[in-house]
Amino acid sequence: MSISAIGAISGLASAVTGVTGTGYLAPAAASTAAPASSAGFGNVLTSSIDSLQRLQATSSDLAVKAVTGDLNDVSDYTIAASEAKTSLQLTAALRNKAVEAFTEIMRMQA
Repeated sequence: MSISAIGAISGLASAVTGVTGTGYLAPAAASTAAPASSAGFGNVLTSSIDSLQRLQATSSDLAVKAVTGDLNDVSDYTIAASEAKTSLQLTAALRNKAVEAFTEIMRMQA
C-alpha cells in the first residue's frame, strides 16, 4: 500500500506560490501589466476547494463501506479521513489568514 500526496494541500501550496499582485497597491501604469501566471488565484482556490470536497466525499464513502463491512482494509478509511481532516484544517487556516489580511488592509485605509 502506498500513500499518495494530499491533493488539496498540493493545490493550495501551488495557490500560495502562484499569487500575483492585485494592482490595488501598484501605480496605475503597473496595474495594466499582464499577470505572471495564467491561472488566477481564484481559479487555483476553486480547484483546491473542489479537491477538498472530493477528499471529503471519498472519506464519507469509505466510512459507509467500513460500517457495512464492504471495506477490506480499514486503514484506507483512516488515511482518507486524515487527508480530508488535514486539508480542511489547512483550508480554514488559509481562509482565516486571508480574512485577517483583508481586515488589516481595511484598517490601513481608514
